[in-house]
Amino acid sequence: MVAYLLRRLLQWIPVLLFSSIVVFAAVRAMPGDPAELIAGPEATREEVQLIRAQYGLDRSLPVQYAAWLTHMTRGDFGVSYIYHRDNRELIFSRLPFSLLIAATALLSALAVGVPLGLAAGLGQGKTIDWIASLFASLAIATPNFWFGMLGILLFAVKLGWLPPGGFIGIDDSVSGFLLALVLPTLTLGLHGAAVLMRATRGAVIDTLGEGYIRTARAKGLGRRRIVYRHVLRNSLLPIATMAGMLLGRMLGGAVVIESVFAWPGIGRLLVQSIINQDYGMVQGILIVLVLVFLVINLLVDLLYGAIDPRIRLVREER
Repeated sequence: MVAYLLRRLLQWIPVLLFSSIVVFAAVRAMPGDPAELIAGPEATREEVQLIRAQYGLDRSLPVQYAAWLTHMTRGDFGVSYIYHRDNRELIFSRLPFSLLIAATALLSALAVGVPLGLAAGLGQGKTIDWIASLFASLAIATPNFWFGMLGILLFAVKLGWLPPGGFIGIDDSVSGFLLALVLPTLTLGLHGAAVLMRATRGAVIDTLGEGYIRTARAKGLGRRRIVYRHVLRNSLLPIATMAGMLLGRMLGGAVVIESVFAWPGIGRLLVQSIINQDYGMVQGILIVLVLVFLVINLLVDLLYGAIDPRIRLVREER
């Protein structure tokens, strides 16, 4: 297991290096000059040049990239042009808020999508299957931000059950914290529930066609035991794969959802930094997101070994 982890961590190096090149090039391709934005509309050309030299924006792109990468390897994310704070401090202070809604959205998606997919797979062609498939089609086809705005209009404006947005600290009010979490969680988790429903349904149908299921039925095992001990257990690998992918997607989708609900996460910070052309902040956020995705993939791979011991044995033999 230790050798496997070391191999995986070493594989991260070229991925992170390539990602850093793509991120740096994409950010530098954004229109506008951050030096002019920092200096203000009434600044002279000399003042703009001084600011550009202060932040190293007057150097060539390869030199800027090399300097940025060198600092990043040391854990130095630089200082924000706009917030005048350490980028690393600001990014990692916002990251837990994004992870919170992504994790709660994934849990809600699992709580809805897996049972619904299991019921649809077991009742293939029946009413429950048609209802679940219709729900999945509508949820996947509809943008998340539309669900978010609809939820604000219905549950916050018209009914007054939930706050329209913002964040309430758990130390200030436990109930307020939970209520503020409901709308962004459900909005982000609805699409995930539909995707998990389809993945679970397909895995269950495939598993039901396996020979060991027919053998279990021939031995006289009860339906509930067959479903939970054989069907669901052997459907966990594709479900785990999809859940890991969804967690990464939800972190990406949080960029829009956090803006809709004024949630103080890394997604909203990314949008504000792009608008303000805060190069260092945008680059730091994107690299952190790449690293989070790599960690998620590693955790999913380790989960495979826990679900199916044969996978763990193969890894140990390599």
